[in-house]
Amino acid sequence: MSKDDGENSADINITVKFSGRSIPISIPKDSTIKQLKSHLQPLTNVLPRGQKLIFKGKLLVDAMTLKESEVMNGAKLMLMASQGLHQGGGPILKEAQTRPISRGKETEYKRHDARTEIVMEKDRLQRWKTTGVIALADCNLKAIPNEVWDCGSSARVLDVNNNSIQDVPNKISCLNSIQKLFLDGNGILDEAIQWEGLASLKYLTVLSFTRNQLMNLPSALGSLTSLRQLHVANNKLTNLPNEIGMLTRLEVLKANNNRITTVPACIGECSSLIEVDLSANLLSELPDTLGNLHNLKTLHLSNNGLKSLPCTLFKHCLQLATLDLHNTEITMDVLRQFEGWEEFDERRRSKHQKQLDFRVVSSAQFDEGADKN
Repeated sequence: MSKDDGENSADINITVKFSGRSIPISIPKDSTIKQLKSHLQPLTNVLPRGQKLIFKGKLLVDAMTLKESEVMNGAKLMLMASQGLHQGGGPILKEAQTRPISRGKETEYKRHDARTEIVMEKDRLQRWKTTGVIALADCNLKAIPNEVWDCGSSARVLDVNNNSIQDVPNKISCLNSIQKLFLDGNGILDEAIQWEGLASLKYLTVLSFTRNQLMNLPSALGSLTSLRQLHVANNKLTNLPNEIGMLTRLEVLKANNNRITTVPACIGECSSLIEVDLSANLLSELPDTLGNLHNLKTLHLSNNGLKSLPCTLFKHCLQLATLDLHNTEITMDVLRQFEGWEEFDERRRSKHQKQLDFRVVSSAQFDEGADKN
């Protein structure tokens, strides 16, 4: 927290240890613990109410100042995060590890001559062409094998999940009939994807890029007009492109556990959307056009900085029955003010009636609202 040179004497320097890191902080000594937590939020992706600060074995209280808590210059604090209260990147997860697979058969192949190996490769390629399914998940790959491109228009599904793929080349365009593409858990960076080739896949209905290192989705995404499911959770995205509005057939959008700060108004043009997951991001508001999603049934918004919802949401989204607002600032008092709230609550109760009956719950209290504790 910067100050003018003349005020530096009022600052103290402390170190906060969190998840194996040491985070240096410069902060006015009269700051409260709550203010320190707010300062730590963008540095740790942990919401203030999910932070537990410990100093000399004692849990620090929000209302007390650093001075009252005996936190002096050079102090070292420990930060612990409550489960489920991360934001903008979601819970700190272990790096995705590729799982070793049995190589028994391949070892056997090595005992044969080169001619036998060639035959086996041809058999695998033939199988891919016959079934249309190229299954290469968990194979410790660093690149998509060249023989994949030989499948051409025969390929319908390409699954290279949980590898270490370094490049998605333009030649992927040769799989011109592919419908489903799975690239989860590869640590893929923005520059590793040649979107010109990917955007040419006109029949692609499912695109999955979860658990990678993507920071941006390009405008070329809008060319995938047959897309029905887009999975980009657990990346480092800061926004969604305006061209997402061109995906009028999109039914499922999962962009949770990113760093998204705004949702473009054109999201309202994705008229086929049924399920949207934007939980664990950095959203403080949503566009009014969200109310244009008349087919929307499920909306996940937990672990964001939201304080309200678009006023048209309950009024126009007449199929909405699941709404997750846990760990936001939205209260029951806010929800009750919206037109269409009663009808939504009735749909929600009807959908979950079996669970309510099983738990002998008869209250009309909204149980998917904000958790203020």
